Amino acid sequence: MVRDPRETLVVALDVGGLAAASEFVDRLGETVLWYKVGLELYSAAGPEAVAMLKQRGKRVFLDLKLHDIPNTVARAVRQLAHLGVDIVDMHVTAGAEAIARAAEALRESAGEGRRPRLLGVTVLTSAARGLGGAELTREELVAEATRRASEGHAAGLDGVVCPAAAATSIRAACGAEFALLVPGIRPEGSETGDQRWVATPQAAIRSGARWLVVGRPITAAPDPVRAATGILEEIRAAAFDGAARGGLA
Repeated sequence: MVRDPRETLVVALDVGGLAAASEFVDRLGETVLWYKVGLELYSAAGPEAVAMLKQRGKRVFLDLKLHDIPNTVARAVRQLAHLGVDIVDMHVTAGAEAIARAAEALRESAGEGRRPRLLGVTVLTSAARGLGGAELTREELVAEATRRASEGHAAGLDGVVCPAAAATSIRAACGAEFALLVPGIRPEGSETGDQRWVATPQAAIRSGARWLVVGRPITAAPDPVRAATGILEEIRAAAFDGAARGGLA
């Protein structure tokens, strides 16, 4: 059975305040189920942004990319879990101990109930250069993202945030149950903006992505509902094709 594409599309709610966010969510209505709350909106509205979305029955990926000492990260994710978010993320480079402590904190905060998924950020989709300063090649990107994903998987992550280019390699290394969230999604013909490692919805789904994050192609579109609907149809077609070929759906 092919998953409802609304379970896959995550719209990046990158706006500067609660009023603008609320208006946009209401405009999209039932077309979109998942939203990403990132640094811009969280800095402007804090927990109220999450509360607004949960009051409307939406699912929330809280994208704060935590990176600190283990105790601080663990205490932070425990607080974020109480907001009712569905996904939180942290940088894999925070280290295995920080990941393990964060995962433990989420389990403890949930008790017998459902806890947020903990994802690790591997390599940003805007990354242009490696540690040595040279231009980052596709092969280097895939190798580094896969290495970090494997480390995070061993430390207790539920999945990772990764460029689509690395998804197939990470899936092979970490298994089918390891969740992959892919940002930098652009429909065919869209401008890439400040993103370097981009992919179409079809390519990301076929590489094994569980969630796709889409921002400006929807939020900056003249008709956001139409734009979101078009991407949902692309997701549905790719997932159906994958199911027909025995792949993920």
